[in-house]
Amino acid sequence: MGTISDMDKPIKKKTGSDSTPPSKGASGAQAGVGMDRKIENKKSPLKKYGMIVGGILLLGFAAVQMLDMGKGRTFQVDESRVRAGVVTMGEFEDFIPVRARVTPLRTVFLDAIEGGRVERRLVEDGTMVEEGQLIVELSNTTLQLSVMRNEAEVTQQLNNMRTIELQLEQNRLQHKRNLVELNYQIIKLTRQAERQRALFAKGNVSKAVLDDTEDQLKYFIERRTVTLESQATDARLQETQMAFLNENGKSLEANLVFAKTNMDKLNVRAPVSGKLSGLNVEIGQSISRGGRLGQIDDPNNFKLTANIDEYYLGRVDVGQEVNFDKDGGSYGMRINKIYPQVNNGQFEVDMVFTDEQPSNIRRGQTIQTKLTLSDSSKAMLIPNGAFYQDTGGNWIFVVSEDGSEAIKRTVRLGRNNNNYIEVLSGLELGETVITSPYGSFKDMDRLKLTAD
Repeated sequence: MGTISDMDKPIKKKTGSDSTPPSKGASGAQAGVGMDRKIENKKSPLKKYGMIVGGILLLGFAAVQMLDMGKGRTFQVDESRVRAGVVTMGEFEDFIPVRARVTPLRTVFLDAIEGGRVERRLVEDGTMVEEGQLIVELSNTTLQLSVMRNEAEVTQQLNNMRTIELQLEQNRLQHKRNLVELNYQIIKLTRQAERQRALFAKGNVSKAVLDDTEDQLKYFIERRTVTLESQATDARLQETQMAFLNENGKSLEANLVFAKTNMDKLNVRAPVSGKLSGLNVEIGQSISRGGRLGQIDDPNNFKLTANIDEYYLGRVDVGQEVNFDKDGGSYGMRINKIYPQVNNGQFEVDMVFTDEQPSNIRRGQTIQTKLTLSDSSKAMLIPNGAFYQDTGGNWIFVVSEDGSEAIKRTVRLGRNNNNYIEVLSGLELGETVITSPYGSFKDMDRLKLTAD
């Protein structure tokens, strides 16, 4: 029990070769120490320098990223995919191109004043008609019966009025006859009274007979006075009543003429001479009152009608100049009428020629015109482009001097025409700006322009 068996002994790790026996004594101990010393691994200098360079590059990349973050959002764009223009000084012509269509200068519409059934169509669509020429005949039984009744009523009222006039005239003549009779009696009694006074003075006539004669004379004189007053009153009233009856008579006669005119309006005639168009009625067709039958256009004189964007509604006024070139000639026009109604974001204007019109224009033809909004002036200009719709003219990308990038800048732009936009502030002469659409990068602050 006091001895340790070989199975329980610890196993020493050999550090040397198994074929060399350990030496005895002190020399053996020193030899064992030499075999157990630490061996150092030597590092390559290339690996050390590579790590230093990598660290420097990593720090540089981080610094660039931090610098870019300080400059705002950046987007990389192929420079061949954008268009650019230079800020220049030039003459700005304040105009807008307007596409106009040729229309007749004067158009008169044919409307059915009284509705009815189409009995005859005497003219074909597209033909030239003369003023007063019969185009369509209509029939309206209800209107015809109504006109006949009105005509009978008017005739009866006119007859009644004539009867009243006759009665008034007879009354006037009766007053005149009464005055004649009274005057006769007064003259007769006056003579009789004078003779009886002479006889009464001689005692040949009694006082009673003389008094009777004088009383009769006095009666007829007073009766004549009353008759004259009645005649004056009747004459004044008769004059007023006759004037009223005459006015009524004229009104009734006018109504009768109007009723007959309505009957005549069933025959649709050309109100002016010109070219008939839009006539699309057939025999037997019912036309409502006020229905449109067609129109008559001036065949020789024309105007231009155009639709303009509502953005320019406040800048377009009557009298503004319009011009266009055609077949080597230049023609001037002016705004004649502005329709204030806005439909689908556009309003309509009419343009008339200020001088002679081209000889070879036709109705329905379209012409490209130039509408002048104001006088020309010197201004800084940039080319007009699709960027304006994306920015509203409030900012723009300005290309750096070396052309490597474009930076967002706030600007103030003014008037614009088909070719140029006026620069009010924010840009300098000679600077280059991007004028193509900003759709894919309009939220960016900086563009990196690359060749690929």
